[in-house]
Amino acid sequence: MSIETDINQKSFRDPFQKAYINLMFTNNWLLNQSKTWFKKQGITHQQYNVLRILRGAHPSCMNPGSIKDVMIDKSPDLTRLIDRLIEKGFVQRETCGSNRRKVDVIITQSGLDKLAELDPHEEEVMSSFKNISAGEAEQLSDLLDRLRGSND
Repeated sequence: MSIETDINQKSFRDPFQKAYINLMFTNNWLLNQSKTWFKKQGITHQQYNVLRILRGAHPSCMNPGSIKDVMIDKSPDLTRLIDRLIEKGFVQRETCGSNRRKVDVIITQSGLDKLAELDPHEEEVMSSFKNISAGEAEQLSDLLDRLRGSND
C-alpha cells in the first residue's frame, strides 16, 4: 500500500512532508509489529535493546550513562528499566572497582540465554523487509543517516 492509501490522504504539501509522514507512519507500524512480538516474550522493546547493548559489551560491564547513549529509544527511565531486568534475573548491578560510588550493569547468563531464545524470532520481524532488496535496504540506511546529518 502507499502512504496515501494507508492514511487516506490524497496529497501532501511537498515531497518532504510526504517523506516525513511516511517515516513516522512506518516507524509506528514497525514498532507495533515488534511490540506484539516482545509482549509474547515477556519483555519490552526497550528491555530488549538494553540486553542487546549489554551482550555486545559482554563480558564487560557498562555504566547506565553509556547504555543510555547508545539506546535506540532514549526516553525511558533507565533506572526503572534496569530494575525490571534485575527482577527478571537478566542483568545485575555491580559496584565499579575504581569508584565505589559508581554502579555498572552486566548481563547475566539468564539474560544471554533469553537473547539466544529471542534471536530466531527476530527473523519474524525482519520479514517486514522482504519487499526490498539488500541494496535498497543499504540505500535506505544511507538516506536515513543523511537525514540525521551523519557525515560517515
